Amino acid sequence: MASTEIVENSTNHHGATSGVGKSTDDAQGWKAKLKLPPKDLRIKTTDVTNTKGNEFEDFCLKRDLLMGVFEKGWEKPSPIQEASIPIALTGRDILARAKNGTGKTGAYAIPILERADPSMDKLQALIIVPTRELALQTSQICIELSRHLGLKCMVTTGGTNLKDDIMRLYEPVHVIIATPGRILDLMNKNLVKTDHCAILVLDEADKLLSQDFKGMLDSIISHLPSERQIMLYSATFPLSVEQFMRKHLNNPYEINLMEELTLKGVTQYYAFVQEKQKVHCLNTLFSKLQINQSIIFCNSTQRVELLAKKITELGYSCYYIHAKMNQQHRNRVFHDFRQGLCRNLVCSDLFTRGIDIQAVNVVINFDFPRHAETYLHRIGRSGRYGHLGVAINLITFDDRFALHKIEQELCTEIKPIPKTIDKSLYVAEFQIPKDAQDDA
Repeated sequence: MASTEIVENSTNHHGATSGVGKSTDDAQGWKAKLKLPPKDLRIKTTDVTNTKGNEFEDFCLKRDLLMGVFEKGWEKPSPIQEASIPIALTGRDILARAKNGTGKTGAYAIPILERADPSMDKLQALIIVPTRELALQTSQICIELSRHLGLKCMVTTGGTNLKDDIMRLYEPVHVIIATPGRILDLMNKNLVKTDHCAILVLDEADKLLSQDFKGMLDSIISHLPSERQIMLYSATFPLSVEQFMRKHLNNPYEINLMEELTLKGVTQYYAFVQEKQKVHCLNTLFSKLQINQSIIFCNSTQRVELLAKKITELGYSCYYIHAKMNQQHRNRVFHDFRQGLCRNLVCSDLFTRGIDIQAVNVVINFDFPRHAETYLHRIGRSGRYGHLGVAINLITFDDRFALHKIEQELCTEIKPIPKTIDKSLYVAEFQIPKDAQDDA
């Protein structure tokens, strides 16, 4: 899978609007021609269903964009989309907090694609994300949503050939999705023209404003026009975000959908084990759980590789991924796991940010994290978009204080693991389908 790509979308109904004022027959007509994916009948939690009842059509979006939204399988806006899209469309700065896996990407991608003008061959929006995998995933979503709009979206990340990016930038690009180091390099070399780039999104803003990317965001903003819209999205907002907000945002509209921090659909358990028992315990979990796909977290890259080897020796299919791997290898693992070619993925915290793989129903912390923020992002890989999942933590004697601290900080309960875990908590076919619930 190429990690830098431009896709020019075909356009059949260029510039058509959402059908406001059209006849009902016409409105039904265009919808009937859409190539919709199968309906998702799994039950969803209030993290994504607790809305005011708006429809995507209520936002007065171009019909061509609505076509992409519906063909993506998005039926109704989630709470963060409902709160964010109309404000973003007005051009106002936004500071939004919402849980992992509740539709943040759509909350900013839809207004960006609505406001971008395909007839103007200039860069108009920039989306910055902290990891290469998240950049690839976000660009794919933008490409799919804009397939009828005639917009060109480009992804650029570190670890790829700079020459490839330069060649692609000779062609017009409307939206760029990038990691900070690479886009700053392109800006400093004057290879990206930003004089018309009036929209900046920081996704996983807390990570982007951490020490890992110190000063980069200030430098990126210095290249943008003074009249611009900046939107920040994250699940957690430390002090660094407040400082950035005061420096760069103009009267931002604040959205906070974080009355509680953990996802409602993720049931959390711990198993108390000795370090030397961990692999045996994992083997037992594999034999007892009905895993669709699982992500297993370790605290170091060395332990990731060792554990992946052990899991393979036990006879289970397993991939691994971590930041020290070659980028092409990382891309291949990420792509193949998303496609469902392997059931289990062992990884470091590289994979805790925004990675959305709907089929993951089990997350296992083979090594327990030290910080509540890391824990929150890890377990958020399960129970995506309001669906159900389980998180299982292997706890040693040394982890007991971290366990209590994280429970207190997140105001959540991590329960002792029962002999058998109720399959309806994490296996789709054991849940009452949504339609059956409605009938009941």
